Amino acid sequence: MLSLEDILETVSHYNPGADFDLIRKAYVFSAKVHQGQKRQSGEPYLIHPLEVAGILAGMRLDAPSIATGLLHDTVEDTLTTLAEIEQLFGKEISHLVDAVTKLSKIDFVSKEERQAENFRKMFIAMAEDIRVILVKLADRLHNMRTLHHLSEERQIKIAQETLDIYAPIAGRLGMQEVKIDLEDLSFKALKPDVSKQIEEKTALLKKRSDKTLTEVAELLNDKLKEYSLTAEVQSRVKHPYSIYRKMEQQSIEFEQVYDLLAFRIIVASVQQCYEGLGIIHSLWKPVPGRFKDYIGMPKANNYQSLHTTVIGKGGQRMEFQIRTREMHEIGEWGIAAHWKYKDKGAVANKDEIKFRWLRQFMEWQKELLDPAEYLDTVKLDLFASDVYVFTPKGDIREFPRGSTPVDFAYSVHTDIGHQCVGARVNGRIVPLRYPMKSGDTIEIITSSNHLPSKDWLKFVGTSRAKAKIRQYLREDEKEKSTQMGEELLTREFSKYHEDFGRIQKSELFETFLKKGGFKSKEHLLSMISYGKMSPHQVVATLLPPEKLVDQKPDEESGFTRLFKRSADKTKGIVRVGDHDDILVSFSKCCNPIVGDSIVGFISRGRGVRIHTLECPKVLTTDAARRVEVTWDKQAKGIFSQAKIKVVCVDKPGLLADISKSISAQGANIANAFCQTTGDQKAINTFDVGVENLSHLYTLIKALEKVKGVISVERIKGQ
Repeated sequence: MLSLEDILETVSHYNPGADFDLIRKAYVFSAKVHQGQKRQSGEPYLIHPLEVAGILAGMRLDAPSIATGLLHDTVEDTLTTLAEIEQLFGKEISHLVDAVTKLSKIDFVSKEERQAENFRKMFIAMAEDIRVILVKLADRLHNMRTLHHLSEERQIKIAQETLDIYAPIAGRLGMQEVKIDLEDLSFKALKPDVSKQIEEKTALLKKRSDKTLTEVAELLNDKLKEYSLTAEVQSRVKHPYSIYRKMEQQSIEFEQVYDLLAFRIIVASVQQCYEGLGIIHSLWKPVPGRFKDYIGMPKANNYQSLHTTVIGKGGQRMEFQIRTREMHEIGEWGIAAHWKYKDKGAVANKDEIKFRWLRQFMEWQKELLDPAEYLDTVKLDLFASDVYVFTPKGDIREFPRGSTPVDFAYSVHTDIGHQCVGARVNGRIVPLRYPMKSGDTIEIITSSNHLPSKDWLKFVGTSRAKAKIRQYLREDEKEKSTQMGEELLTREFSKYHEDFGRIQKSELFETFLKKGGFKSKEHLLSMISYGKMSPHQVVATLLPPEKLVDQKPDEESGFTRLFKRSADKTKGIVRVGDHDDILVSFSKCCNPIVGDSIVGFISRGRGVRIHTLECPKVLTTDAARRVEVTWDKQAKGIFSQAKIKVVCVDKPGLLADISKSISAQGANIANAFCQTTGDQKAINTFDVGVENLSHLYTLIKALEKVKGVISVERIKGQ
């Protein structure tokens, strides 16, 4: 068990002048207020704040951060107040403890409006004092290490949140070691069987490769000494989650992941990095296209290193990373390795560039008011950029992998993006779908008559481009709905020989809008267009009763006419507002199943269309069409159709094993499409009937256990 003296010894190595009395005082206070408390494991609660403080000391943080690690749960889990913390430890630590406590209460799986607000709070806290998120990451890391003591349901919830939120944040901050640990621990909780298989194969590979790793390290050390280069050579096997992700992305088995062996070479200077690269390439043949210079063009999180992959003995691929000691520390611990604090954790001016991404991110995210769109952009922006391209003037711009010239155009200006008709890359005309590569020079071709296309959303890679295209599409849809609403209302007034153009200019119409709670005339017209209000309701309110005697229009509202009572197959599955008898249809673009987070949109002639919250179409649809929908709690025993893709080895009998596993889980195969590939694999797509989301997850876990199955994933859409 970690002790206070262990922590103090670690701190003394990198900061001999630290306030050790402050750390001791925080420890004594934490031990006192947590006395008698136990964790789920049955261990004394004090072990947790000690471990968190130990992780922070490993990050080489300052004394206030380590004291905060020891105190971070005192306000939430004991009778301690913030006023007491401030009185005993000062405003700085009180502020940090308060901010970490608030982060601990954030729920990232709540309704999207609250979830979006929680994300905003987290990023504001990070921008005000980066130490807040560093303490929270240390807290989450230790909780993940002891996750197995919780129920399976809690494990899955916390692990998924860690994989979706905290691991990417650690990566964005350049904290590679923390990111790797969080990913592997999450992977172990979410896919225990797959994780165990990869760990066993990795351990076996390491055992078999020990001799190779030693031989390569010795050969390299000898060669480096020959050129008077003093270097530290480290070897490792890639971590389980990164192996799994590569298997998933490339649909390959463990044995087909080539670059599992990796080496780090730590040298004294930047010049020696390039000299070391030359020595490596003189010893082994480099793999074309696998060299990356992150020293000349650092990543957005300030990561710097030279990467190259070579062919070793027996055709084995080996990856080398070459860096200085300072680069290595930043590569392992990111911002924590070099952060300099002024008052209250503010950033020193010379380090501002290292945290620029968060400032820029927060600045333009202010434009995004829609919670669903904000959440979508947050998840895109959490991942570090790793493609570096040049403007025609030679300026460098960074983008996420897979970004296109359309993303480049929107990064220049919204109008340039909207009017983009083509692009030249390195002087050559390319399609707008072209994925930009590091080193490309991009030139955008525009036309003032051109407008964005909905198809662009299928290939753009940046959150900014997506947001601007969606904004345009929503405005366009809103304009069309307003025109249609005006046509319907004009036609209704004409039945009574009245001119809507004249009526809308009257004071009576203005009063009607205010009393009806309509934001504007356009709001009313869109409500009519989408059937939420009938034109006759407006006419009946604005015209005197004697004018309405001759005509007897249908008194039903547009909403009622549009959504007649549903057929038995949809009744009772989804509630629209407080109703369970509204006609609903499930969108094929995302295939919602019971348990998914859903949203409804009014459609003409097809009732309310149900989408999952993550469906891309949700973000391009006019919000005026949106209605509140929920799964009916009584909807049990009703099977929804889900689509899954199973990638497996192409061998006799395996398809039968997969079918048997599906049947064993009580799911029914409604449709199947199977095809083999040229590399002895098969890709199978199944439409399966499942009762709910939990049933689907159980089915996926069962399929992952079938011998010969490489990966299983749900496909949302046709």
